Amino acid sequence: MSEPTSSATNAVPAAYDGPKRYTIDIRVFLAAITTIMVLAFGIGVAYGPLPEFSEAANNNYPLSSSSEAPLGTLDMAGAGGDIPAGTDGGGWKQVPPKRLPTAHSADLGRKVEQTHVNFETPSLESLSGINLTGDDGSTGNGDEDEDHLPAGQHLLVDIRNIEAAFLNSEERLANAMIETVKTAGLTLLSYHCHSLIPAGVSCVGVLLESHISFHTWPEEGVITLDLFTCGSNPLIPVVSVLEKLFGIPRAKQGGNCTESCEMEEIETFWSHELRGFRHYEDRKAHYLDLQSDLAIWITSPLDLSYKKEIVSVESAYQRIDIWDFLDVGETPNYEDAVRMGLQPGDKRWLDSKYASPERLLFLDGTLQSRSDNEREYHESLVHPAMFAHPSPERVAIIGGGEGATLREVLKHNTVKEAKMIELDEMMVNIAKQYLPKMSNCSDIVDSADSCFDDPRSQLLLEDARPYFIDRYGPSKVKESNGLFDVVVVDALDPEEDNEVSTKLYTDGDFLNSLYAALSDEGVMVIQVGTAPNIHDPRADRGVYAKREKMFNMLENHPQTAAMLVYEEAHCGFLEPHSFLVVCKHVKCRDRWYAGSDAVDFQIYERIRNTKSKQPALVHFDGSTQYTYQYPPKAWETVYCRREPTPYECAFRGLDLEADIHDLSTDDDEPSSFEVRTNEETKEIGVYAIVEIKEGDYVMASDLASSLVISNQSKDNLEHNTQIAGHGSAVVIEDLLEFIDEHGHVSLTEGLESHIVEIGASFLVRKVNDASIANVDRLRPIPAGQKRPPYSPVLDRHRHSFDVFLVATRDIHVGEEVIKYNGVW
Repeated sequence: MSEPTSSATNAVPAAYDGPKRYTIDIRVFLAAITTIMVLAFGIGVAYGPLPEFSEAANNNYPLSSSSEAPLGTLDMAGAGGDIPAGTDGGGWKQVPPKRLPTAHSADLGRKVEQTHVNFETPSLESLSGINLTGDDGSTGNGDEDEDHLPAGQHLLVDIRNIEAAFLNSEERLANAMIETVKTAGLTLLSYHCHSLIPAGVSCVGVLLESHISFHTWPEEGVITLDLFTCGSNPLIPVVSVLEKLFGIPRAKQGGNCTESCEMEEIETFWSHELRGFRHYEDRKAHYLDLQSDLAIWITSPLDLSYKKEIVSVESAYQRIDIWDFLDVGETPNYEDAVRMGLQPGDKRWLDSKYASPERLLFLDGTLQSRSDNEREYHESLVHPAMFAHPSPERVAIIGGGEGATLREVLKHNTVKEAKMIELDEMMVNIAKQYLPKMSNCSDIVDSADSCFDDPRSQLLLEDARPYFIDRYGPSKVKESNGLFDVVVVDALDPEEDNEVSTKLYTDGDFLNSLYAALSDEGVMVIQVGTAPNIHDPRADRGVYAKREKMFNMLENHPQTAAMLVYEEAHCGFLEPHSFLVVCKHVKCRDRWYAGSDAVDFQIYERIRNTKSKQPALVHFDGSTQYTYQYPPKAWETVYCRREPTPYECAFRGLDLEADIHDLSTDDDEPSSFEVRTNEETKEIGVYAIVEIKEGDYVMASDLASSLVISNQSKDNLEHNTQIAGHGSAVVIEDLLEFIDEHGHVSLTEGLESHIVEIGASFLVRKVNDASIANVDRLRPIPAGQKRPPYSPVLDRHRHSFDVFLVATRDIHVGEEVIKYNGVW
């Protein structure tokens, strides 16, 4: 038999007797399988059985399927203790038990099904006609008519020293989350919890209003929570709910729990923020806006170790909030030490646990006072004005509902009547109950326990504006109503953008009535808000435009003799606070600029003693008053940004382009002058030995060392020369003669101090013809004009204007220096 050929084309296949097969393209096969799977899934979704809802599932909040018992029956405290530490030096490890998944949103029942949360994203149209209300008929999202702006509230809460078993239990944590949402009046749509390895749980809940989420660290005993809502219902009350439901304390480390355990104290840190984008007017009016003091001091910081709401109410006129707070690391203060009897070396000095919280008062979100600093504020407000009056007997207080301003006024033994005119009765009653120290006069001799009960005080619960206008308006008889020696305006800050502030500070009728209510030497003091800084724009164009308008009205009032502005940095605010004293008589300047010793003497004479023998004033004294006598630089800077620029602003500081020429008798120091006798007149004079240009300063060092003596001191010297039985005191008489010949009264109107030249400058020859003189004083006030009642420039540089001389023309070598006899 022959071999088959090797050509493939000639090969004949063998016969096949099996089943017949067909060739199929693999791509067609895969497409068919995919189509069948999609169709099967679609049919299942469309015609599959609906979930069976239990009675609990028909409620707003479902029970989790991850526990054998319903969540509502779980013990929130739990039976487990802390997770034990490992022995391998690398921390403990826990293999978590297998857990069933927590309730899915599909099991939530009717509410979720109606809003299609599990199936599709609903359009606004698809929600029309759907009932989204809860069991109580509420929508769960606040006011139905409120604008749905892209804004919300954000609450962050950190809690520690929590039981580890609780923090590692999905069921218990989920139950606490559900109860939180329910108590807060929110609407839970779905939630999911996930256990982590080696320990810890993360949960997130989707709310109709937004979301709630948290994460736990069981070994550290810590949970951090995040709650955001778009509704208007306040979230701050939820903090106490979260602390109650999640703050399950753990046993102290090393504690013996066989019978009873000593539990650690729960520590809670929280922060509340307004988020998103609101209308400007809404933000400005909201007491929790990020620009409000309440947010800055209390609600926004996350690092305050303690903060507790004491009062939060709306009166007929304002919102009143009182909070206690304690900063992290705060240590006991002086009062704490006295109360606990702390001694040197006591460990409690450095333990914040023994520090007392501070109490803060906010009105419409603006900080009004702090319990630790209110005495500095109220002493700075009241006493400078009181001592600017020779003997204040009748005092009016506008505002000051806490009673602290009244307390300071009643410390003066000259006061016979103090009327406090406060609009908000609720504020007064709240202050009496929750801020009792501010109206406590129990330590003042011959006063009452409460300042409101002092026989000299009278509380009038009415609006101060109509009170003064009705009694001291242009057609009223002022004498029958009695005039006030001092009026203290302790109301809203001028920069507050509201109608009440506008009427108080920029109403001409009201300001006129205040002037009419003051006696001839009357003094008015106004707290004028946050102090300016050198970076502020023109005052009439910035946030202090209202204050500037008030200043302009007071400056131009015909009865304003002096306006004196000052600051106090110890009031407890974030920035120094400022005050304005307005006088009807220029003599108040002399008392304002009194020496520190003179002020201390007035305090000794006027201020009542205390029963405790402690000083009645804790902050204000003569040295404090001295710091008020020079307005800070920022007031001058902002003042000189006025348009047109005030004339005196050109005299701020010495002219850096000019030279200073001094007389020196030391061979090692250069001298511009020499003292010699004129051979013709035989008079001693001062002659130039260098060229002196016009505008150069003449003998500035000698003039700057001039002696300043008050008019009262000069009067006392004159009185001592006439003491009966002791003859004449020749030395004192010679001193008085020298003062009269070489001294002059200060150029500051109302200030009666004498400036006495004691350097070589007194040797400069004087002439009666001003045209012959070649030196003159600085003249910051144009010829023929009076000193303006308000000028920080003149107040800050008053001593320079009292002493310095400048060359009025070039003075050549050998020429005598001559000044006009009436130069001062």
